[in-house]
Amino acid sequence: MTLLRDHDLARAFDHAARTYDLLTALNPGYRSDLYRSARRLRLPDDGAGLHVLDLGCGTGTSTRALLRAAPRAWITAVDASAGMLRRALDKPWPARVRFLHLTAEEVAAAESGPYDAVFAAYLFRNVADPDRVLTTVRSLLRPGGRLAVHEYSLSGSAVHRALWTAVCQGVIIPAGTLGGDRALYQHLWRSVLAFDTAPVFADRLVGRGFSDVRTVPVAGWQTGMVHTFLARSGAATDGSPRHGFPAGGAAFHGSAVNGSAVDGFPFSPSHGSTEPGR
Repeated sequence: MTLLRDHDLARAFDHAARTYDLLTALNPGYRSDLYRSARRLRLPDDGAGLHVLDLGCGTGTSTRALLRAAPRAWITAVDASAGMLRRALDKPWPARVRFLHLTAEEVAAAESGPYDAVFAAYLFRNVADPDRVLTTVRSLLRPGGRLAVHEYSLSGSAVHRALWTAVCQGVIIPAGTLGGDRALYQHLWRSVLAFDTAPVFADRLVGRGFSDVRTVPVAGWQTGMVHTFLARSGAATDGSPRHGFPAGGAAFHGSAVNGSAVDGFPFSPSHGSTEPGR
């Protein structure tokens, strides 16, 4: 089955960005499930002094979940789609949240890190090489740093596979087609079928050197189709908190690679605007 990858997928998300929040709002539990997964990171003291990476932030729904779960953390949110990031920046954000226009593979080269935790929602089935991205994530985490992956990853049951296809064919793809984004939502359907089952992805995490790997199914109608995967990067050696963004990034709220801005617009979440010069 043909899947969208890399620039083709980013362009599809660019086009779908204008209706994406509306469609996900129609999914019962979408936002509450993200919040539960973010809370499962169990960041102490509301995240005070910690630096958290939201990898594949989209329109900022996962970022908002992180902010609710850890309101005192410094959050760096990245996504490969400029269109999705613009939607994120239309929303109000505190100064401790910044957005970067980067693919998951580019984060290590552009950011100094390390991070105390990484949250990745609906990301790994969309990347061409999950092992490479997991290696990147592990390199970005402090020893003992926490990872939470919130993902469409089927249980392995034929019932859940059939239910996912029925929901996509009956609801998700027709709704996406109304907005002119049929190709993206066909990709969503096919990417879930092609991706690791939950046990296989858990084994993949172990294989890439993560420890304390746990798999938690979400509640509600998506049980058996969406899971939270929790893991750590090695053993903690230095529990001292970091304050502010890493060197080279503290002055920018939403800067992109090499300080350039997406399509010439500097991201400034504290103002919620993508107008030039703001």
